[in-house]
Amino acid sequence: MQQITKVKALRSCVRDWHQQGQSVALVPTMGNLHVGHLQLVKQAKKLANKVVVSIFVNPTQFVAGEDFDTYPRTIKDDVAHLGDIEPDLIFIPEIDEVYPAGLEGETQVIVPELDSIFCGAFRPGHFTGVATVVSKLLNMVQPDIALFGNKDYQQLLVIKRLVKDLCIPVEIVGVETVREESGLALSSRNRYLNQQEKMVAAELHQALSGIAEAVKAGVDDYQQLEANAVKHLEKKGFKIEYLSIRNASNLGEPTEEELVVLAAAWLGKARLIDNIQIKRCREGNFPP
Repeated sequence: MQQITKVKALRSCVRDWHQQGQSVALVPTMGNLHVGHLQLVKQAKKLANKVVVSIFVNPTQFVAGEDFDTYPRTIKDDVAHLGDIEPDLIFIPEIDEVYPAGLEGETQVIVPELDSIFCGAFRPGHFTGVATVVSKLLNMVQPDIALFGNKDYQQLLVIKRLVKDLCIPVEIVGVETVREESGLALSSRNRYLNQQEKMVAAELHQALSGIAEAVKAGVDDYQQLEANAVKHLEKKGFKIEYLSIRNASNLGEPTEEELVVLAAAWLGKARLIDNIQIKRCREGNFPP
């Protein structure tokens, strides 16, 4: 398991693999790895001959007032966790390796429409930072496959869109959200929850699950379902940013066969996001 910090060395290694006919998968992370991240790496090993895991806390996707300075940097622990799975290479660049022209002087990648709704509306500029750094990492590594968690659903759509629009030859794979027994989606920011809040946090997934079941049962008053869920969660102490039923393909109005109910909410110092996809049959019914 190699550790590399420079793009030149990274490219040399990946080039050798490709010349040998080996397929390459990339798992981008910001470190502070948990079971969800490790599941991405395990899935990557099933899909490709060689696996690269990047660890980089990307400053451009943090908006003003967010936790960039205090975001946990746990490289030693991360490497130890990865040692149990053994990806082929860990890429751990410094900021000036990723942004050699400085944070203000770099070309940016903007994904219109998707970057300004939901999380983008509450975190303006966030998805430009995500799209830019992911574009950079894809160009640095040049993988055949890149894997991302489904928990960050809007981010996954942004990345799929930029890959399509920029004609980047990589397959983007979404991997199922890993959850605690309570249903709470694993996240590096769950550490901001105290014990009581962690118990309450599971209510977010339960509320989304309730909406999904209601829609599958034929309830089509989506606005009422959303309003009821928001009211319930606010009573539990959540501060809701958004909770909405949308088309799964583009987050447009819910008119397609596949829907997603997604939400972002604050509980104490933690900002939680989650989603559940709902598949609908062509005749308008839902599979059991």
